[in-house]
Amino acid sequence: MSRTGRAPITVPAGVDINIADDNFVTVKGPKGTLEQAFCPDIQIDVEGATINLKRPTDAPRHRSLHGLSRTLLNNMVIGVTDGFKKELDISGVGYRAIKDGNKLVMNLGYSHQVIIDEIEGISIDVPAPNKIIISGINKQVVGQFAADVRKKRPPEPYMGKGIRYSDEVIRRKEGKTGAK
Repeated sequence: MSRTGRAPITVPAGVDINIADDNFVTVKGPKGTLEQAFCPDIQIDVEGATINLKRPTDAPRHRSLHGLSRTLLNNMVIGVTDGFKKELDISGVGYRAIKDGNKLVMNLGYSHQVIIDEIEGISIDVPAPNKIIISGINKQVVGQFAADVRKKRPPEPYMGKGIRYSDEVIRRKEGKTGAK
Protein backbone atom coordinates (compact mmCIF):
# COMPACT_ATOMS: atom_id res chain seq x y z
CA MET A 1 0.00 0.00 0.00
CA SER A 2 0.94 3.61 -0.43
CA ARG A 3 2.68 4.94 2.66
CA THR A 4 1.27 8.37 2.03
CA GLY A 5 -2.22 7.09 1.27
CA ARG A 6 -2.60 4.86 4.29
CA ALA A 7 -1.51 7.49 6.83
CA PRO A 8 -4.56 8.78 8.71
CA ILE A 9 -5.46 12.45 8.68
CA THR A 10 -6.18 13.94 12.09
CA VAL A 11 -8.94 16.51 12.10
CA PRO A 12 -8.42 19.29 14.68
CA ALA A 13 -11.25 20.69 16.74
CA GLY A 14 -13.28 23.36 14.95
CA VAL A 15 -12.99 21.74 11.51
CA ASP A 16 -16.13 20.30 9.89
CA ILE A 17 -15.84 17.83 7.01
CA ASN A 18 -18.81 17.01 4.80
CA ILE A 19 -18.60 14.29 2.15
CA ALA A 20 -21.38 14.45 -0.45
CA ASP A 21 -22.18 12.13 -3.36
CA ASP A 22 -19.36 11.30 -5.77
CA ASN A 23 -16.73 12.20 -3.13
CA PHE A 24 -17.35 15.96 -3.20
CA VAL A 25 -15.64 17.08 0.03
CA THR A 26 -16.28 20.37 1.84
CA VAL A 27 -13.92 21.35 4.66
CA LYS A 28 -14.92 24.27 6.92
CA GLY A 29 -12.59 25.75 9.49
CA PRO A 30 -11.73 28.95 11.29
CA LYS A 31 -9.97 30.48 8.25
CA GLY A 32 -12.58 29.61 5.62
CA THR A 33 -14.09 26.89 3.45
CA LEU A 34 -12.50 24.70 0.77
CA GLU A 35 -14.26 22.36 -1.65
CA GLN A 36 -12.83 19.66 -3.89
CA ALA A 37 -14.17 16.75 -5.93
CA PHE A 38 -12.19 13.53 -5.51
CA CYS A 39 -12.19 10.41 -7.65
CA PRO A 40 -15.27 8.32 -6.76
CA ASP A 41 -13.16 5.14 -6.72
CA ILE A 42 -11.27 6.23 -3.59
CA GLN A 43 -13.24 5.53 -0.41
CA ILE A 44 -13.11 8.28 2.23
CA ASP A 45 -14.03 7.21 5.77
CA VAL A 46 -14.48 9.71 8.61
CA GLU A 47 -14.16 8.05 12.03
CA GLY A 48 -14.32 10.55 14.86
CA ALA A 49 -11.34 12.88 14.55
CA THR A 50 -9.50 10.87 11.86
CA ILE A 51 -9.96 10.37 8.14
CA ASN A 52 -8.79 7.23 6.33
CA LEU A 53 -8.65 6.72 2.58
CA LYS A 54 -8.86 3.31 0.92
CA ARG A 55 -8.41 2.21 -2.67
CA PRO A 56 -10.40 -0.61 -4.30
CA THR A 57 -7.56 -2.34 -6.19
CA ASP A 58 -3.80 -2.26 -6.69
CA ALA A 59 -4.14 -0.96 -10.25
CA PRO A 60 -1.57 1.77 -11.06
CA ARG A 61 -4.32 4.38 -11.44
CA HIS A 62 -5.79 3.61 -8.02
CA ARG A 63 -2.35 3.50 -6.41
CA SER A 64 -1.47 6.95 -7.70
CA LEU A 65 -4.87 8.43 -6.81
CA HIS A 66 -4.65 7.01 -3.28
CA GLY A 67 -1.66 9.09 -2.18
CA LEU A 68 -2.73 12.12 -4.20
CA SER A 69 -6.21 12.19 -2.66
CA ARG A 70 -4.83 11.87 0.86
CA THR A 71 -2.34 14.69 0.31
CA LEU A 72 -4.96 17.02 -1.21
CA LEU A 73 -7.39 16.33 1.64
CA ASN A 74 -4.65 16.87 4.25
CA ASN A 75 -3.71 20.19 2.58
CA MET A 76 -7.37 21.25 2.78
CA VAL A 77 -7.47 20.53 6.53
CA ILE A 78 -4.17 22.36 7.13
CA GLY A 79 -5.31 25.29 4.97
CA VAL A 80 -8.53 25.98 6.88
CA THR A 81 -6.75 25.75 10.24
CA ASP A 82 -3.28 27.29 9.76
CA GLY A 83 -3.15 28.50 6.14
CA PHE A 84 -0.18 28.57 3.80
CA LYS A 85 2.34 31.28 2.97
CA LYS A 86 5.19 31.87 0.57
CA GLU A 87 7.91 34.43 1.18
CA LEU A 88 9.66 36.13 -1.72
CA ASP A 89 12.84 38.21 -1.58
CA ILE A 90 13.68 40.96 -4.06
CA SER A 91 17.34 41.71 -4.64
CA GLY A 92 18.87 44.29 -6.95
CA VAL A 93 19.72 47.96 -6.94
CA GLY A 94 16.48 49.95 -7.11
CA TYR A 95 14.31 46.83 -7.00
CA ARG A 96 11.50 47.22 -4.50
CA ALA A 97 7.83 46.52 -3.88
CA ILE A 98 5.00 48.36 -2.17
CA LYS A 99 1.38 47.53 -1.56
CA ASP A 100 -1.07 50.08 -2.90
CA GLY A 101 -4.59 49.17 -1.79
CA ASN A 102 -5.15 45.67 -3.15
CA LYS A 103 -2.35 45.93 -5.72
CA LEU A 104 1.28 44.92 -5.58
CA VAL A 105 3.44 47.57 -7.27
CA MET A 106 7.01 46.54 -8.06
CA ASN A 107 10.00 48.38 -9.53
CA LEU A 108 12.10 45.66 -11.16
CA GLY A 109 14.49 47.52 -13.44
CA TYR A 110 12.04 47.87 -16.31
CA SER A 111 11.04 51.22 -17.82
CA HIS A 112 7.63 50.79 -16.18
CA GLN A 113 6.25 49.56 -12.88
CA VAL A 114 4.94 46.00 -12.67
CA ILE A 115 1.46 45.98 -11.10
CA ILE A 116 -0.26 42.77 -9.98
CA ASP A 117 -3.80 42.71 -8.58
CA GLU A 118 -4.54 40.69 -5.47
CA ILE A 119 -6.82 37.76 -6.33
CA GLU A 120 -9.60 36.27 -4.23
CA GLY A 121 -8.34 33.97 -1.50
CA ILE A 122 -4.87 35.53 -1.45
CA SER A 123 -3.49 38.24 0.82
CA ILE A 124 -0.28 40.08 0.02
CA ASP A 125 1.87 41.65 2.71
CA VAL A 126 4.96 43.79 2.11
CA PRO A 127 6.73 44.17 5.48
CA ALA A 128 9.86 45.61 3.84
CA PRO A 129 10.56 47.03 0.38
CA ASN A 130 12.50 43.88 -0.57
CA LYS A 131 10.19 41.24 0.97
CA ILE A 132 6.78 39.97 -0.16
CA ILE A 133 4.63 37.53 1.83
CA ILE A 134 1.77 35.79 0.01
CA SER A 135 -0.69 33.88 2.17
CA GLY A 136 -4.00 32.07 1.81
CA ILE A 137 -5.87 28.87 2.65
CA ASN A 138 -5.49 27.07 -0.68
CA LYS A 139 -1.95 25.73 -1.14
CA GLN A 140 -2.26 25.44 -4.92
CA VAL A 141 -3.47 29.03 -5.38
CA VAL A 142 -0.80 30.44 -3.04
CA GLY A 143 1.96 28.56 -4.84
CA GLN A 144 0.75 29.53 -8.31
CA PHE A 145 0.39 33.21 -7.39
CA ALA A 146 3.89 33.24 -5.88
CA ALA A 147 5.25 31.63 -9.05
CA ASP A 148 3.50 34.27 -11.17
CA VAL A 149 5.07 37.07 -9.11
CA ARG A 150 8.51 35.42 -9.33
CA LYS A 151 8.12 35.08 -13.10
CA LYS A 152 8.06 38.88 -13.51
CA ARG A 153 11.84 38.98 -12.85
CA PRO A 154 13.39 35.55 -12.13
CA PRO A 155 16.76 35.55 -10.41
CA GLU A 156 19.74 35.62 -12.73
CA PRO A 157 22.89 33.59 -12.01
CA TYR A 158 25.58 36.28 -12.47
CA MET A 159 24.59 39.10 -10.12
CA GLY A 160 21.75 37.33 -8.29
CA LYS A 161 19.28 40.10 -9.07
CA GLY A 162 15.58 39.34 -9.29
CA ILE A 163 12.75 37.81 -7.28
CA ARG A 164 13.39 34.53 -5.50
CA TYR A 165 11.78 32.41 -2.82
CA SER A 166 13.24 32.98 0.65
CA ASP A 167 14.44 29.38 0.89
CA GLU A 168 15.67 29.20 -2.72
CA VAL A 169 19.39 28.91 -3.40
CA ILE A 170 20.67 30.48 -6.62
CA ARG A 171 23.73 28.86 -8.18
CA ARG A 172 26.01 31.71 -9.06
CA LYS A 173 28.24 31.83 -12.14
CA GLU A 174 31.62 33.48 -12.30
CA GLY A 175 31.23 35.62 -15.42
CA LYS A 176 33.90 36.80 -17.83
CA THR A 177 37.50 36.68 -16.66
CA GLY A 178 39.10 39.07 -19.12
CA ALA A 179 41.82 38.66 -21.79
CA LYS A 180 45.21 37.18 -20.90
